[in-house]
Amino acid sequence: MQHHIYSLHKIYSSTSFGFSAVDYSRFKYGDDAVAANFGTALAEGFIKDVLEKSGLNKQLVVISSPYSFIPTATYAMKNYFVFRLNRWLADNNIPVVQEAKVHRTITYKEDYGALDAEQRMSLISNDSFHIDAGFLTDKVLVFLDDIKITGSHERMISKMLKEYDLHNETHMLYFAELANMDIPPNIENYLNYHEVKTIFDLDRIINGGHFCVNTRIVKYILNYEHKDFCIFIGYQSKSFINQLYDMALGNGYHTMDNYSINLNYLKHLLFTNENKLVQHGN
Repeated sequence: MQHHIYSLHKIYSSTSFGFSAVDYSRFKYGDDAVAANFGTALAEGFIKDVLEKSGLNKQLVVISSPYSFIPTATYAMKNYFVFRLNRWLADNNIPVVQEAKVHRTITYKEDYGALDAEQRMSLISNDSFHIDAGFLTDKVLVFLDDIKITGSHERMISKMLKEYDLHNETHMLYFAELANMDIPPNIENYLNYHEVKTIFDLDRIINGGHFCVNTRIVKYILNYEHKDFCIFIGYQSKSFINQLYDMALGNGYHTMDNYSINLNYLKHLLFTNENKLVQHGN
Protein backbone atom coordinates (compact mmCIF):
# COMPACT_ATOMS: atom_id res chain seq x y z
CA MET A 1 0.00 0.00 0.00
CA GLN A 2 1.39 3.38 -1.04
CA HIS A 3 0.83 5.72 1.89
CA HIS A 4 1.36 9.46 1.34
CA ILE A 5 0.97 12.27 3.89
CA TYR A 6 0.29 15.87 2.93
CA SER A 7 -0.32 18.83 5.22
CA LEU A 8 -0.93 22.39 4.05
CA HIS A 9 0.58 23.96 7.19
CA LYS A 10 3.33 22.56 9.40
CA ILE A 11 3.41 23.85 12.97
CA TYR A 12 6.93 24.48 14.27
CA SER A 13 6.08 27.20 16.81
CA SER A 14 3.58 27.39 19.66
CA THR A 15 2.84 31.02 18.85
CA SER A 16 2.87 31.16 15.04
CA PHE A 17 0.97 28.64 12.93
CA GLY A 18 0.81 29.89 9.35
CA PHE A 19 -2.96 30.31 9.74
CA SER A 20 -5.26 32.24 12.05
CA ALA A 21 -5.87 30.67 15.47
CA VAL A 22 -9.07 32.75 15.63
CA ASP A 23 -10.33 31.22 12.39
CA TYR A 24 -9.33 27.72 13.41
CA SER A 25 -11.26 27.96 16.66
CA ARG A 26 -14.35 29.29 14.87
CA PHE A 27 -14.04 26.49 12.32
CA LYS A 28 -13.99 23.84 15.07
CA TYR A 29 -17.26 25.20 16.44
CA GLY A 30 -19.15 25.36 13.18
CA ASP A 31 -18.20 28.47 11.21
CA ASP A 32 -18.89 27.28 7.66
CA ALA A 33 -17.32 30.37 6.08
CA VAL A 34 -13.97 29.42 7.63
CA ALA A 35 -14.51 25.80 6.58
CA ALA A 36 -14.89 27.05 3.00
CA ASN A 37 -11.58 28.94 3.17
CA PHE A 38 -9.74 26.01 4.76
CA GLY A 39 -11.15 23.39 2.37
CA THR A 40 -10.45 25.47 -0.72
CA ALA A 41 -6.89 26.23 0.40
CA LEU A 42 -6.20 22.56 1.17
CA ALA A 43 -7.47 21.51 -2.26
CA GLU A 44 -5.34 24.10 -4.03
CA GLY A 45 -2.26 22.98 -2.10
CA PHE A 46 -2.95 19.30 -2.85
CA ILE A 47 -3.43 20.05 -6.55
CA LYS A 48 -0.27 22.15 -6.80
CA ASP A 49 2.03 20.07 -4.63
CA VAL A 50 0.79 16.54 -5.38
CA LEU A 51 -1.59 16.02 -8.30
CA GLU A 52 0.09 18.33 -10.80
CA LYS A 53 3.43 16.67 -10.07
CA SER A 54 2.46 13.00 -9.84
CA GLY A 55 -0.48 12.79 -12.24
CA LEU A 56 -3.65 10.80 -11.72
CA ASN A 57 -4.96 7.81 -13.67
CA LYS A 58 -7.46 6.27 -11.22
CA GLN A 59 -10.73 7.30 -9.64
CA LEU A 60 -10.31 9.50 -6.55
CA VAL A 61 -12.39 8.75 -3.46
CA VAL A 62 -12.45 11.44 -0.76
CA ILE A 63 -13.19 10.32 2.80
CA SER A 64 -13.72 12.74 5.68
CA SER A 65 -12.67 12.01 9.26
CA PRO A 66 -14.70 9.17 10.83
CA TYR A 67 -18.00 9.99 12.52
CA SER A 68 -21.21 8.34 13.64
CA PHE A 69 -24.29 10.53 13.02
CA ILE A 70 -23.15 14.10 13.65
CA PRO A 71 -20.40 15.12 11.20
CA THR A 72 -17.09 16.46 12.46
CA ALA A 73 -15.81 19.95 11.63
CA THR A 74 -13.67 18.29 8.97
CA TYR A 75 -16.82 17.26 7.10
CA ALA A 76 -17.66 20.90 6.36
CA MET A 77 -14.08 21.51 5.18
CA LYS A 78 -14.34 18.38 3.04
CA ASN A 79 -17.29 19.79 1.11
CA TYR A 80 -15.31 22.81 -0.10
CA PHE A 81 -12.21 20.70 -0.70
CA VAL A 82 -14.29 18.54 -3.08
CA PHE A 83 -15.85 21.57 -4.81
CA ARG A 84 -12.42 23.05 -5.62
CA LEU A 85 -10.87 19.70 -6.54
CA ASN A 86 -13.76 18.81 -8.85
CA ARG A 87 -13.27 22.04 -10.82
CA TRP A 88 -9.65 21.11 -11.45
CA LEU A 89 -10.53 17.52 -12.33
CA ALA A 90 -13.25 18.61 -14.75
CA ASP A 91 -10.95 21.17 -16.40
CA ASN A 92 -8.43 18.38 -16.97
CA ASN A 93 -10.98 15.83 -18.25
CA ILE A 94 -10.48 13.58 -15.22
CA PRO A 95 -13.46 11.90 -13.50
CA VAL A 96 -14.70 13.96 -10.57
CA VAL A 97 -14.46 12.81 -6.96
CA GLN A 98 -16.45 9.99 -5.42
CA GLU A 99 -17.06 9.99 -1.67
CA ALA A 100 -17.15 7.35 1.04
CA LYS A 101 -17.67 7.37 4.80
CA VAL A 102 -15.80 5.75 7.64
CA HIS A 103 -18.48 4.75 10.12
CA ARG A 104 -17.33 5.19 13.69
CA THR A 105 -18.68 3.91 16.98
CA ILE A 106 -17.47 6.33 19.65
CA THR A 107 -16.92 5.10 23.20
CA TYR A 108 -15.72 8.23 25.04
CA LYS A 109 -16.80 11.76 25.98
CA GLU A 110 -13.38 13.22 26.90
CA ASP A 111 -11.99 16.27 25.09
CA TYR A 112 -9.45 14.71 22.75
CA GLY A 113 -7.42 17.91 22.35
CA ALA A 114 -6.41 17.95 26.01
CA LEU A 115 -4.79 14.49 25.96
CA ASP A 116 -1.24 13.33 25.32
CA ALA A 117 -0.30 10.74 22.69
CA GLU A 118 -0.66 7.70 24.94
CA GLN A 119 -4.04 8.83 26.31
CA ARG A 120 -5.34 9.52 22.79
CA MET A 121 -4.36 6.10 21.54
CA SER A 122 -5.85 4.43 24.60
CA LEU A 123 -9.20 6.15 24.03
CA ILE A 124 -9.47 5.80 20.29
CA SER A 125 -8.42 2.14 20.28
CA ASN A 126 -11.76 1.31 21.91
CA ASP A 127 -13.69 2.79 18.98
CA SER A 128 -14.65 0.76 15.93
CA PHE A 129 -14.24 1.89 12.32
CA HIS A 130 -16.03 0.47 9.28
CA ILE A 131 -15.98 1.25 5.56
CA ASP A 132 -17.44 -0.22 2.36
CA ALA A 133 -14.31 -1.97 1.12
CA GLY A 134 -15.92 -3.26 -2.08
CA PHE A 135 -16.67 0.29 -3.25
CA LEU A 136 -13.00 1.27 -2.87
CA THR A 137 -11.48 -1.43 -5.09
CA ASP A 138 -8.72 -0.11 -7.40
CA LYS A 139 -9.31 3.54 -6.45
CA VAL A 140 -7.06 6.23 -4.98
CA LEU A 141 -8.13 7.02 -1.41
CA VAL A 142 -7.88 10.53 0.04
CA PHE A 143 -8.53 10.72 3.79
CA LEU A 144 -9.13 14.23 5.15
CA ASP A 145 -8.67 15.55 8.67
CA ASP A 146 -8.24 19.06 10.01
CA ILE A 147 -5.09 18.58 12.08
CA LYS A 148 -2.48 15.92 12.83
CA ILE A 149 -1.07 16.11 16.35
CA THR A 150 0.11 12.66 17.49
CA GLY A 151 -1.02 10.56 14.50
CA SER A 152 -3.36 8.30 16.51
CA HIS A 153 -6.27 8.77 14.10
CA GLU A 154 -3.98 8.01 11.19
CA ARG A 155 -2.80 4.81 12.84
CA MET A 156 -6.40 3.71 13.37
CA ILE A 157 -7.22 4.37 9.70
CA SER A 158 -4.16 2.38 8.63
CA LYS A 159 -5.22 -0.44 10.94
CA MET A 160 -8.71 -0.39 9.42
CA LEU A 161 -7.29 -0.59 5.87
CA LYS A 162 -5.20 -3.61 6.83
CA GLU A 163 -8.18 -5.32 8.46
CA TYR A 164 -10.17 -4.86 5.23
CA ASP A 165 -7.15 -6.01 3.17
CA LEU A 166 -7.14 -2.75 1.20
CA HIS A 167 -3.88 -2.01 -0.60
CA ASN A 168 -4.96 1.13 -2.44
CA GLU A 169 -2.76 4.13 -3.06
CA THR A 170 -3.68 6.26 -0.04
CA HIS A 171 -3.24 9.94 0.77
CA MET A 172 -3.66 11.30 4.31
CA LEU A 173 -4.42 15.01 4.03
CA TYR A 174 -4.39 17.58 6.82
CA PHE A 175 -5.02 21.30 6.96
CA ALA A 176 -2.26 21.47 9.59
CA GLU A 177 0.28 19.16 11.20
CA LEU A 178 2.29 19.46 14.40
CA ALA A 179 5.86 19.12 13.09
CA ASN A 180 7.74 20.14 16.24
CA MET A 181 7.47 17.28 18.71
CA ASP A 182 8.85 19.51 21.50
CA ILE A 183 5.44 21.23 21.50
CA PRO A 184 3.01 19.27 23.73
CA PRO A 185 -0.10 17.79 22.10
CA ASN A 186 -2.40 20.06 24.12
CA ILE A 187 -1.49 22.85 21.69
CA GLU A 188 -4.57 21.50 19.94
CA ASN A 189 -6.73 22.71 22.82
CA TYR A 190 -5.13 26.15 22.61
CA LEU A 191 -6.28 26.31 19.00
CA ASN A 192 -9.70 24.75 19.64
CA TYR A 193 -10.63 27.15 22.44
CA HIS A 194 -8.89 30.28 21.17
CA GLU A 195 -12.20 32.05 20.44
CA VAL A 196 -14.51 29.92 22.58
CA LYS A 197 -13.84 30.51 26.26
CA THR A 198 -17.44 30.03 27.43
CA ILE A 199 -20.71 28.75 26.02
CA PHE A 200 -21.80 32.34 25.36
CA ASP A 201 -19.00 32.78 22.80
CA LEU A 202 -20.86 30.30 20.60
CA ASP A 203 -23.73 32.72 19.99
CA ARG A 204 -21.87 34.78 17.39
CA ILE A 205 -20.96 31.60 15.47
CA ILE A 206 -24.41 29.98 15.64
CA ASN A 207 -26.19 33.20 14.68
CA GLY A 208 -23.51 34.57 12.36
CA GLY A 209 -25.17 33.39 9.16
CA HIS A 210 -22.64 30.63 8.34
CA PHE A 211 -23.28 27.96 10.93
CA CYS A 212 -22.83 24.23 10.30
CA VAL A 213 -23.45 21.85 13.20
CA ASN A 214 -20.72 19.40 14.18
CA THR A 215 -19.89 16.90 16.91
CA ARG A 216 -17.66 19.24 18.92
CA ILE A 217 -20.23 21.98 19.43
CA VAL A 218 -22.99 19.53 20.36
CA LYS A 219 -20.81 17.82 22.98
CA TYR A 220 -19.56 21.15 24.31
CA ILE A 221 -23.07 22.52 24.80
CA LEU A 222 -24.52 19.36 26.34
CA ASN A 223 -21.61 18.99 28.76
CA TYR A 224 -21.75 22.59 29.96
CA GLU A 225 -22.65 23.64 33.52
CA HIS A 226 -26.44 23.45 33.70
CA LYS A 227 -27.22 26.98 34.91
CA ASP A 228 -25.28 28.65 32.11
CA PHE A 229 -26.58 26.07 29.63
CA CYS A 230 -30.15 27.10 30.46
CA ILE A 231 -29.37 30.79 30.02
CA PHE A 232 -27.65 30.13 26.69
CA ILE A 233 -30.48 27.94 25.37
CA GLY A 234 -33.02 30.60 26.38
CA TYR A 235 -31.64 32.89 23.67
CA GLN A 236 -31.44 30.34 20.86
CA SER A 237 -34.04 29.80 18.16
CA LYS A 238 -36.50 26.93 18.24
CA SER A 239 -34.95 25.54 15.06
CA PHE A 240 -31.50 25.42 16.68
CA ILE A 241 -32.88 23.73 19.81
CA ASN A 242 -34.62 21.12 17.66
CA GLN A 243 -31.42 20.55 15.68
CA LEU A 244 -29.34 20.22 18.85
CA TYR A 245 -31.77 17.69 20.31
CA ASP A 246 -32.02 15.62 17.13
CA MET A 247 -28.25 15.57 16.63
CA ALA A 248 -27.76 14.44 20.23
CA LEU A 249 -30.21 11.57 19.81
CA GLY A 250 -28.59 10.55 16.52
CA ASN A 251 -25.24 10.13 18.26
CA GLY A 252 -26.80 8.26 21.17
CA TYR A 253 -25.98 10.98 23.71
CA HIS A 254 -29.28 10.32 25.50
CA THR A 255 -27.65 7.11 26.79
CA MET A 256 -24.70 8.99 28.37
CA ASP A 257 -25.09 10.15 31.97
CA ASN A 258 -22.87 13.22 31.49
CA TYR A 259 -25.32 14.73 29.04
CA SER A 260 -28.57 13.66 30.72
CA ILE A 261 -29.41 16.82 32.72
CA ASN A 262 -29.02 19.23 29.82
CA LEU A 263 -30.56 16.88 27.30
CA ASN A 264 -33.59 16.28 29.49
CA TYR A 265 -33.96 20.04 29.81
CA LEU A 266 -34.08 20.30 26.01
CA LYS A 267 -36.66 17.54 25.86
CA HIS A 268 -38.76 19.34 28.45
CA LEU A 269 -38.58 22.58 26.48
CA LEU A 270 -39.55 20.94 23.21
CA PHE A 271 -42.30 18.62 24.37
CA THR A 272 -43.62 19.92 27.69
CA ASN A 273 -43.04 23.65 27.93
CA GLU A 274 -42.75 24.65 24.29
CA ASN A 275 -44.31 28.04 25.04
CA LYS A 276 -41.18 28.97 27.00
CA LEU A 277 -38.93 28.77 23.97
CA VAL A 278 -37.58 32.18 23.05
CA GLN A 279 -37.78 32.81 19.32
CA HIS A 280 -34.52 34.71 19.21
CA GLY A 281 -34.34 36.92 16.14
CA ASN A 282 -37.81 35.90 14.90
